[in-house]
Amino acid sequence: MGYNLTKRVLLTVIVSALCAFGLQAQQSSDRDSIDAKYKWDLTEIYQNWDEWEAGFAKLEKMMDEVAALKGTLTKGPDALFHALKLSEDLDMLSYLVFRYPQFHRVINGNDQNATAQFQRVNILFSKFGTATAWINPEMLTIPWETMKQWLETTPGLEPFRFDIEDLYRQQAHVLDEEKEKIISYYSGFNQTPRTIYEDLSTADIDYPTVTLSDGSEVKATMGNYSRVLATNMNQADRKTIFEAHYNTYKANKNTYASIYNSICQRDWANAQARNYNSTLEANLDNNNIPVAVYENLVNTVRENTAPLQKFTKLRAKVLGLEEYHQYDGSIPITDYNETYPYEDATKMVLESVAPLGDDYQKRVATALQGGWIDVFENTGKQPGAFSAGVYGVHPYMMLNYNETMNYVFTLGHEIGHTIHTMLANENQPFSTSSYTLFVAEVASTFNERLLLDYWLDKTDNPKERIALLLQAINNIQGTFYFQSLLADYELQVHKLVEQGKPVTAEVLNRIMKDLFTTYYGDSAVHDDLMDVVWARISHFYRVPYYVYQYATCFASSALIYDDIKAKTGSEKEEALDRYLNLLKSGGNDYPMNQLMKAGVDLSTPAPYLAIINQFDKLVDQLEVEINKL
Repeated sequence: MGYNLTKRVLLTVIVSALCAFGLQAQQSSDRDSIDAKYKWDLTEIYQNWDEWEAGFAKLEKMMDEVAALKGTLTKGPDALFHALKLSEDLDMLSYLVFRYPQFHRVINGNDQNATAQFQRVNILFSKFGTATAWINPEMLTIPWETMKQWLETTPGLEPFRFDIEDLYRQQAHVLDEEKEKIISYYSGFNQTPRTIYEDLSTADIDYPTVTLSDGSEVKATMGNYSRVLATNMNQADRKTIFEAHYNTYKANKNTYASIYNSICQRDWANAQARNYNSTLEANLDNNNIPVAVYENLVNTVRENTAPLQKFTKLRAKVLGLEEYHQYDGSIPITDYNETYPYEDATKMVLESVAPLGDDYQKRVATALQGGWIDVFENTGKQPGAFSAGVYGVHPYMMLNYNETMNYVFTLGHEIGHTIHTMLANENQPFSTSSYTLFVAEVASTFNERLLLDYWLDKTDNPKERIALLLQAINNIQGTFYFQSLLADYELQVHKLVEQGKPVTAEVLNRIMKDLFTTYYGDSAVHDDLMDVVWARISHFYRVPYYVYQYATCFASSALIYDDIKAKTGSEKEEALDRYLNLLKSGGNDYPMNQLMKAGVDLSTPAPYLAIINQFDKLVDQLEVEINKL
């Protein structure tokens, strides 16, 4: 709605940025040498920059028109509808104006024109946010009984019903016009701790160079650290780069602690200003998610770490390590290094989604055609992978495909996001087309599970089967277990701030050490340097209380998948329809309600136990395959 401009656009930007973290391509190439069928066709958004400039000018004009409506919302349902429809048209246009320079920057970070135009868009959005801070308070001056009558008697308001009802639900947390305007002035400043963190962790960070056992010298950067841990079979080398890398963060631990404390203090101040009892409540309330759901997640996972410890002990046994450390967690346990050309990957992904029906499979085929996916790495291109919607056009996927098994699964993952967006846009009015972060990873992880089962059914090669099982196990370990650990940590730190207790590096280290001990027990030797891992988790500094949603989505996806797979006949069709209806529902209801309709109740331990049980079975299956070697 107009009172939350760019909410839909920026939601996908956040998902894209966070999902891209940690995925690295292997080599760079000149973009001009890549066939057009493997590159985005951005002319579907705008033909050229002149056309974009016209769109930008039109957006500015529409923003002025919306801002000029101040004082008119209470005049009647027709006046309200006019304001909401104008805001909706503005939101639709904002997708195009925002994405065009954003995507040009993604494929070439050195494109100064794209960077400048992208900054113009963000500045425009920021100014508009301040100029329209009056909208929510003015709408809420309309008595709810009057608004209910308007909704019942004005068909044009029906597409906006959910957002309007949600605004009134949160009425106790919306301030008057003057206070909302004052708070809007701090919107830029609120990002300052994040900016300081990013500068400290990128521009100003100084990783040391280490000498490995073969005499090679390696700078202990994020990428080199990950590469050595994943490829170097010498445990002493892994220890060397681990200590060099983590000591870099330890050296600045007090600064990192101060930055994180400022973020927690900022969030607690905002929560109190809006009459919330905690920062957790403030963060969850936007999607009407009970605090108990978050607490249920961290408590259930903390009490069920035995499968994680079993997997860690199995890895230690197979690798023949007397002592197993966290820096031993990425090294492969077999010498399987098969590569998968992109065309083969698209074929596998397409065939794997057959259980979802012909219509779904045809949509995947359409998405895999040229113009929708920017496939390969090129010089200046952003690392990682994402799917980003462009309302009125189609979703765009960005990859840095490197022919590894991991990237085949990444393709399947991003296709899941893309079809979710397509189904939501086609089945919902614009006002309820965008789904929340809380359900954003359900479709993507569901598709990964489809691909895993499809692939396991196809191969009898023990090493390939081991690689596939490890792909799935590591995914659950990193996306469910580790994110739950981080969610637990985040909750504990925010509670300290709310209680007026100090937050220092020593305090943060102690919390993290206790959590690692709880999760891993005696299955791994705990290195004190791991205590400072909180300093390198960018999610904490960028989007507080985000990481738990990785775990809840993963759990929801697992429960839905198991439910569909276990059923037969008409019951299976009904379960499949419930899942597809979830994807089609966009943001037409609160995410807890949407998941409930699909058969998932996150207020109970059942969804979390489903993914934990899946993890346990995969570890057992892995041990069987290992014994075949």
